Amino acid sequence: MKKIILFAANGFIGESIITYANEYQKDYQLIAVSRKPITDLPLQTQQVIWDGKTKGDWAKHLEGADLVINLAGKSVNCRYTEKNKAEIFASRLDSTRIIGEAIQDCAQKPVCWINIASATIYEHSLDHPNTEDAGIIGKGFSVNVCRAWEKEFFAFKDLPTRQILLRSTIVLGKNGGVYPVLKKLARFGLGGKMGMGNQLISWIHIHDFCKALFFVFEKEQSSAIYNFGAPNPVRNKNFQQELRKSLSIPYFINQPIWMLKLGAALIGTETELILKSRNVYPQNLINESFAFEFPTIQSCLNDLK
Repeated sequence: MKKIILFAANGFIGESIITYANEYQKDYQLIAVSRKPITDLPLQTQQVIWDGKTKGDWAKHLEGADLVINLAGKSVNCRYTEKNKAEIFASRLDSTRIIGEAIQDCAQKPVCWINIASATIYEHSLDHPNTEDAGIIGKGFSVNVCRAWEKEFFAFKDLPTRQILLRSTIVLGKNGGVYPVLKKLARFGLGGKMGMGNQLISWIHIHDFCKALFFVFEKEQSSAIYNFGAPNPVRNKNFQQELRKSLSIPYFINQPIWMLKLGAALIGTETELILKSRNVYPQNLINESFAFEFPTIQSCLNDLK
């Protein structure tokens, strides 16, 4: 059996990868690494604890691994205080560095290492589609985090281990992430456009995310960087309209920027997560003939409702 080591396995995406692997990739042995114990793991999934910044007993599991997946990083769904910003940086750089160093120390190094980063590295764009080759890198705190994160990952470029960087867009799923929040807001009548409503949302269904992850790993000649998003970004106002339609909700109010700022302050987050226009296109996945099961926002939301 092929051996997968999944770091930061206790979040929405990590648990979704475990579920997907056990359902669709039955020839894999999966080791879930997390800071805290995970409940209800499948019987064939082993659990290992780490602190995300220092080498420990977990490192021995990297020996001879087929695939290492790193999801580690403090959630950006918080206020950008100096303390939180420092933790956002450290959680990403420390975990990437220590995994790279542990791989370097292996006698039988892993075949492939996938680091899951963020497509927010690209500029705010209302019209220019950001591909892997023609993407324009933006500016600001979130972009600086992404740049430093990717630099840390590729600092280990001399490894015999194949390295793949995923720039993930918003991942939509029933069991976590932003979808349950938006669904609840829509039911409360807050399902109208946010701000101007013309900002683009780049997104991917959680099933396609997991499917694409194994797709790029199993390709003999894969790219070094992939945008992980569906090929059809959608305007915020259209996303909200399709969300209401999928839930059969006829009533709504629009949310101007002042309301979004007030709401973000009350729940401890930032409006950047809503107002930045993320126009991201998965050119490498398209070129390599990856088949999306949910290529449109309509098909995605109808599946999740």
